[in-house]
Amino acid sequence: MRLDITGRHVTITPALRQLINQRLKKLERLLNDAAISTTIILTKEKYRHLTEIVIHARGDHMMRGTGEGNAWPASLRDAASRIEQQAQKLKSRWTEGKRQRSSPRASTEAAAAVREPAPAPAPRIVRNARYPVKPMSVEDAALRVDSGADTFVVFRNADTDAVSILYRRKDGHFGLIEPE
Repeated sequence: MRLDITGRHVTITPALRQLINQRLKKLERLLNDAAISTTIILTKEKYRHLTEIVIHARGDHMMRGTGEGNAWPASLRDAASRIEQQAQKLKSRWTEGKRQRSSPRASTEAAAAVREPAPAPAPRIVRNARYPVKPMSVEDAALRVDSGADTFVVFRNADTDAVSILYRRKDGHFGLIEPE
């Protein structure tokens, strides 16, 4: 990404350049290398510090944010937060494909989609924790489920030496899953 920094009544110090780079890192991660160039104009008028950030992203998308504050960090934070909102909106357009080219066929497909409900998105798999598989009897596993906050226990059955799952059913009883 090309970066142009312009200072009006301001000298661009290495500390100020580092502050700008910190703010732009988050925007670069958000846009996933879709930013082509960035222009930053820093202006100082008496006690006001003005920052204008313009980012040119792929597809001729321009994002513009202005910030004002009594110090450079506040001014840069204000301008960067406005750009972040625009970048989030642009990225959601890219990922969700909401904005499609309008054609006669697309409009008939859209009308058909209105009539039929859209399929639900596929459920995500969230890995929460790892459970140690300890050898124990079914009665010990039932005591562990009954006494703890866990709704299930994965254990190695001491009698059959197979991995089993004991869980609490909605009716209050226990369910046992064993492999064949």
